[in-house]
Amino acid sequence: MAKILKKFAFLVAIVTALSSLLAGCSSDKSTSSTASTPKDKGVAMADYGVGKTFKASKPISFTTMYNDAAWYAYKKDWLLWNEITKRTNVTLKPTVVPMSDYAQKRSLLISSGDAPLIIPKTYPGQETPFVSSGAILPISDYVKYMPNFMDKVKKWKLQPELDNLKQADGKYYVLPGLHEEVWPDYTLAVRTDIFEKNNIAIPKTWDEFEAALKKLKEIYPDVTPFSDRWSTSGSVSPLGALLQYAAPTFGTVGGWGTSNYVTFDQDKNKFVFAGATKEYKEMLTYFNGLIKDGLLDKESLSQSDDQAIEKFVNGKSFVISTNSQEIVTMRNSMDKTLGAGKYSIAKIDVPGGPKGNVIAGTRLENGIMISAKAKDDPNFKALLQFIDWFWYSDEGEELAKWGVEGTTYKKENGKRVLMPDVNFLGLNPAGKKDLRVDYGFGTGSFAYGGTTDLLQSTMSEEEVKFQDSMHKDKEVLPVNPPYPMSATDQEQATLISTPLTDTVKQNTAKFILGTRSLSDWNAYVSELKAKGMDKYLDMVNKAYSDYQKKNK
Repeated sequence: MAKILKKFAFLVAIVTALSSLLAGCSSDKSTSSTASTPKDKGVAMADYGVGKTFKASKPISFTTMYNDAAWYAYKKDWLLWNEITKRTNVTLKPTVVPMSDYAQKRSLLISSGDAPLIIPKTYPGQETPFVSSGAILPISDYVKYMPNFMDKVKKWKLQPELDNLKQADGKYYVLPGLHEEVWPDYTLAVRTDIFEKNNIAIPKTWDEFEAALKKLKEIYPDVTPFSDRWSTSGSVSPLGALLQYAAPTFGTVGGWGTSNYVTFDQDKNKFVFAGATKEYKEMLTYFNGLIKDGLLDKESLSQSDDQAIEKFVNGKSFVISTNSQEIVTMRNSMDKTLGAGKYSIAKIDVPGGPKGNVIAGTRLENGIMISAKAKDDPNFKALLQFIDWFWYSDEGEELAKWGVEGTTYKKENGKRVLMPDVNFLGLNPAGKKDLRVDYGFGTGSFAYGGTTDLLQSTMSEEEVKFQDSMHKDKEVLPVNPPYPMSATDQEQATLISTPLTDTVKQNTAKFILGTRSLSDWNAYVSELKAKGMDKYLDMVNKAYSDYQKKNK
């Protein structure tokens, strides 16, 4: 699970930035007036709407891809499948694909015309290769038939994020998972027992963090207090997680938080290349300083995750990047290495920086592509209603995540609680049956998005406290505006951006490690210019300007 979560965070970082490149027209022009009315043989509900359970007038079936993970391997007798049919009269016929082959198999099926109608577990940006062929549906033409989806977009003011999904034709081709709020997860984990023992306050800013590390180094001279992870496994960015959550506080982007190092300067009303800005330099200067002072382990930029974790769980370091699942895994390991009750660790709020107490992120998650064949299906309208109910209604989202009330969970004082014999990701560990493995609920193919209440319902009290603190004390930065490009310009921009981003990544590591002096910064910026940085920015800003003019 930990490795998948890392990949998830990395993919989210990639597609968040990529979606801006592929964005299209404004919300007022996103739905084509020429889109045909969905076909219906009388199976769809005439009075379907928010708050109503979708149920087809007679039994029907739809094909779907299923992303099969080893830790909740597909079972045809899962309660999930039976309950879907019981409530909706729809039988899902899955094409089961191993997670390791999912992206490749999905491409092959779509390209050959053999894809199922429903193609879940698709991150925004992954749909782009299939747009020009017409193999997938421009779903924005049909969202008016999906009341739950539209209701959440309106209530949660998600249109700016949706605008960033649009292609150059002004339409979007993927239905993303929708979250009510930005979901911060990655941050620093610290040995709180070590901090408390030595009267070191939990840092609130990066300056305080540096001061805390210096005190730790004085007390434990043989220990490098901060040894980090996520620079190699599943990552093409040095310190991928650390720079992702730190960069916004320095007024820039980095790590998993960007794919092309382009970000919008609100004051200048234009896009800039973050990798060449003074803010980016300031961030690298900070972490280089930690390296110089022996506070951050040099091996953080090259060691495997297992090596970084081994140092932390054995008391050879006191700080490491983490997320909600990884901290549970580390505790299990530390119970064995240090002994249960002989240590304490916790996620801390992301420290504030020169930009203040800010976080960046998107409220969109992986979602669904729909095969273009769906529009010719006689039950197309019923398909739209079913997807809307299962993936976007409160009832459908609760079913996908928690299962069946009275069987897998119950409600006590309005709170969802697992039944005594059911466990889920550390909740109710005494339960002998796994909510995912034995019932098919709570998996990555279907259970994502929803209200903050639903999101936090499976979190530990500790994680809910972290989430609440982050939302209380942090300002969420606005998403970048879209800058749609024509297919020709997009192709040219990609050819320029690839060597640019590679140069930034390589030099990010060098500057932090000190193998390249920060006094060489101007020469580095000149190298970026020689690789077409200015031309790339001109293309991006022209696309942005054209978009603004078209949508006044």
